[in-house]
Amino acid sequence: MAITKASPKSAHKALPLSANLSNLLPTGTVFAFEAIIPSFSNNGRCEMAHKYITLGAIILCSLACFLSSFTDSFIGSDGKLYYGIATISGLWVFNGELDDDFGLDDPREAEEILRKYRLTPIDFLHAACALTLFLVMAFSSYDVQRCFFPRPGPNGNALITNLPLAAGILASGLFMLFPTKRRGVGYADKPDRDDKKQNNKIDNSK
Repeated sequence: MAITKASPKSAHKALPLSANLSNLLPTGTVFAFEAIIPSFSNNGRCEMAHKYITLGAIILCSLACFLSSFTDSFIGSDGKLYYGIATISGLWVFNGELDDDFGLDDPREAEEILRKYRLTPIDFLHAACALTLFLVMAFSSYDVQRCFFPRPGPNGNALITNLPLAAGILASGLFMLFPTKRRGVGYADKPDRDDKKQNNKIDNSK
């Protein structure tokens, strides 16, 4: 059976679908990947060195997507935006001072706020979905396809075309069933005024 080359048409059909997947992923990581991958893959005309560099970029960006699901942010009473990593005991803030009380008078109030952001099982579900979505989006890129799968054949073209759609529907359904309020590092949305008011209500009630 004759082996067909990768069809630009099938790859381009997958691009809008993979673009929709990026809405569920850390925006900064997706933008960085889309910016560097044409150069790293030599626009899909890969030599061995290009393949190693492209694969390294995919692995690093995948880890960034996975770990970003465990990050969160909030606005303190001092008006500053704080970022941290969720742990079993609470949020570990990494852009504040060790003795930072987030504008509160009582350090115990600050500890109580951080405990609200502790690690939950849903975080692992979202991390797994984010990792899977990014890998689907990455391998739906035309440059990555030309680099690693230059002759996918008709079955490969069908998989490349339909996999982003299936992954997007599945992940969107899981995110709807198991929503999260986390606004981690790299995501477009940030804590808004409502979050700040909610924090202030908690502060004033203590």
